[in-house]
Amino acid sequence: MNLAQYTKEFRYNLTLAYPIILGMIGHTIVGIVDNIMVGKLGPTELAAVSLGNSFVFLAMSIGIGFSTAITPLVAEADGKKDIENGRNAFHHGLYLCTVLGVALFLLIFVSKPLISFMGQPEAVAEMAKPYLDIVGFSLIPMIMYQAYKQFADGLSETKYAMWATILSNFTNVIINYFLIYGIWFFPKMGIIGAAIGTIASRFVMLAFMHFVLKNKAKFHPYFEHFSLKNINKQMTSKIIDLAAPSAMQMFFEVALFTGAIWLSGMLGVASQAANQIALSLASLTFMFAMGLSVTSMIRVGNQKGLGDFVALRRIAFSIFLLAIILEVFFAILFVLLHAQLPKIFVNLNNAEDLLKNTEVIGIAAKLLLVAAIFQISDGIQVVVLGALRGLQDVKIPMYVTFVAYWIVGFPISIYLGLYTHLQATGIWIGLLAGLTTAAVFLFWRFNRLTKHLIQTQSVSEINLK
Repeated sequence: MNLAQYTKEFRYNLTLAYPIILGMIGHTIVGIVDNIMVGKLGPTELAAVSLGNSFVFLAMSIGIGFSTAITPLVAEADGKKDIENGRNAFHHGLYLCTVLGVALFLLIFVSKPLISFMGQPEAVAEMAKPYLDIVGFSLIPMIMYQAYKQFADGLSETKYAMWATILSNFTNVIINYFLIYGIWFFPKMGIIGAAIGTIASRFVMLAFMHFVLKNKAKFHPYFEHFSLKNINKQMTSKIIDLAAPSAMQMFFEVALFTGAIWLSGMLGVASQAANQIALSLASLTFMFAMGLSVTSMIRVGNQKGLGDFVALRRIAFSIFLLAIILEVFFAILFVLLHAQLPKIFVNLNNAEDLLKNTEVIGIAAKLLLVAAIFQISDGIQVVVLGALRGLQDVKIPMYVTFVAYWIVGFPISIYLGLYTHLQATGIWIGLLAGLTTAAVFLFWRFNRLTKHLIQTQSVSEINLK
């Protein structure tokens, strides 16, 4: 293997990926900021935010997964210089994401009573309900924003989403600061203040993306002729055929981690709070792989439009290699700092909660050691999944992720977490098993599929000669 053919792609991959990574880190930081600020109130408040967000993340995974279908369609059209098809993908995608956002909010609203039947601590469940009402409504602007983001990503314009997220974070931190703690003349609202900060930041993000894209000359042709009368069954069906399996892929993974939150809650407040801390940190480093996944989707989609499958395979493998290098670095970081990082999230100066917070730190430190190992598996599975989406191959990967996470991973989490002394650590070992299974079989799928495409193209070229 000539390593240079892959490493020479690193520069362009990183140039395309870094705004996506920063934007996704921004999304994660919104949650981390909430967790740090709320964590200072106490472990019960932190556990309540964790429980409420678990519902929202499930719904959000469907919305974000659904929206990813826009990127490969726009990227393929861009590779062909076909503005009309790119515009159709954007308009239909925005329409469908808006409808889906409303539907998911309503689903969250009507399912809220389930919190009381999930075996969670009563104080945590009651505190989570009003928080969930507000954050649930933020799904509407969030998923609409995703349509704009995925469209811009498909045109390889990845910086706008980054700036939108930075503005969103600024809004969230300011509102959190005043409303969580009751600074100045603002009322002290606790976790409700955090919820208001989240919803306000997501509306700001949507407004920014709409006005910036609409006023940039490059995007003008894509904003023309938008009308509900132009929404047609053919393009709607095409997007749904791609989007539904993509949504389910993301849902299966997020649901696995949500299941870990619920299982941790069954072990007690300390385990649930520790799970939230470790998950926040693991999610932050995972955003680097997610950024490379979108880069993989864009570049593979472009090469598919050009019909160059040899270059497609080389580019994809360069992204896979880059992801592995980054995730190994983060794994080492987690091992070295596993005992120190959780301390950021708790108030060790509060004598009343000192014993509980010390227990939370101890559990979270153990979870970070497991997270250090699954960083690599998680990174591989998500970048390969991005490449498969770029190829518009979504149905088989959907089945792979279901088996990996729910036939392999979650049963292991249940057994080791609830029926052995490993408890929270056992839950995360199940996550590791699921992610590793997904990484192996998704890579096998991509490797087999691209080899077949190259062979088929070669045979066609020989026949033409």
